[in-house]
Amino acid sequence: MDALLERSHQLKQALIDFILDADDELAQALESYAAKQLRRGSGDIIQQELSIDSFAIEGKVGDNSPLDLFIQSHPELSESDRQLLDSWHRSFMGLFAIVKVLDDGFELMNWLTAKNYIVKFNNAKTQREMSRLKEGEILLTRISPVTESYWTFSGPYTQMGKLGKPKLAVAIGNFKENYKNHLYSDAPDLLEEAWQSVVRYHEQFVEFFGSDEVTMPGYQLNKKIAELQGINTEKSLAAAGIDSSKSLAEIAQEAGVDEEEIETAAADLGADSKVVSQLLKSKTTTAKMVASKVELPAELKKAEAVTAFSHPRWGQMFLPTYTKIKTILVAEDWQSIEGAEKLILHYLESKNINAFIWYRLAAEYPNSLEKILQTVLQRPDFNLKNDLDALLQEYDKPLEPELPEIASVPVHLHNLFQEALGEVHKSKPKSKGQKKAAKGFQTL
Repeated sequence: MDALLERSHQLKQALIDFILDADDELAQALESYAAKQLRRGSGDIIQQELSIDSFAIEGKVGDNSPLDLFIQSHPELSESDRQLLDSWHRSFMGLFAIVKVLDDGFELMNWLTAKNYIVKFNNAKTQREMSRLKEGEILLTRISPVTESYWTFSGPYTQMGKLGKPKLAVAIGNFKENYKNHLYSDAPDLLEEAWQSVVRYHEQFVEFFGSDEVTMPGYQLNKKIAELQGINTEKSLAAAGIDSSKSLAEIAQEAGVDEEEIETAAADLGADSKVVSQLLKSKTTTAKMVASKVELPAELKKAEAVTAFSHPRWGQMFLPTYTKIKTILVAEDWQSIEGAEKLILHYLESKNINAFIWYRLAAEYPNSLEKILQTVLQRPDFNLKNDLDALLQEYDKPLEPELPEIASVPVHLHNLFQEALGEVHKSKPKSKGQKKAAKGFQTL
């Protein structure tokens, strides 16, 4: 183990001690950060340690991170120490596959971006604990740079074993839910393309529906969304150089694959054969991302009225109760409407109702919304203009958008999900006459 690795371990321990020994604003910030993190996790010792490890880099005390405060508080640090510490701003959480076992660490692949890293041990205890791990196993952990050529483990890890494709897809979905800000943190090009895809879909939505908000029966909305996606698929096929008017045999020949291979893949996945051919062809092109498939959940398809929203940053939202919430907000006696208070509380508590929806309601019905919240929350001094953001944060609603579900995803993740879906379908007995539902990469 070289001196730089050993020094990285010493500095990391000093940083963690600095945070845990604090009794000022830093301590308060840690308590607040940990509370939010643990609400989303299991609360076990590894989760607690990961939370502190993440706080060291991502937490905020005013305009500074705890790492910044540590550097500022230790003027005796050498220039090399400062450079090493400063590089830790690039550390990130990832879901890693062990590609190769090395004498002093591993070669890991970040499943979210398909990027590989040499990650070395920086202390004997971690080396002993991880020596039993094998190629193909999956780890949830944070890594930090040491030099331009290798990284080290920043803190604890969760060993997930060797996962089949269906379980791996679930693990990626859980990572996406719990670590949204680390989805493509080591691939800014993929992140930028994902955000751009949200903008493109919003523009397509508005062009198709003539508005960024539309309400109709669930079954009808689902058909319209499918129609919109069909138009977008045609555009994607054209952009990929695939002529949708050509026969499958012609497409297969151009894609460099066998026609039967495409038909088999399509049957297994419940997908359109031309879309499958696009994915196969994309393996030999520069395509990096694949559009997400949108389909209303079964319960919304049956709903009397579903309101669909589109936004270039917040993405797409479907609400079956938006017409009722508007009815409550325009009513002279809102308390006479059955379930009114319960619905207002639901809009606060549900993670599916984001800040964008609240901002829209506040813009359209400011007076009535303020009065209703004063009553429901029993806060007679509640001021919508001054207090709404604090209220949303109180109910764990981010004030800035996180990457929406509608965003395109990297080709390798889309392919993983499709293959996992195919395996699940194959493992389930198929009754006579049953058809497989066409699905795309709806969630990671």
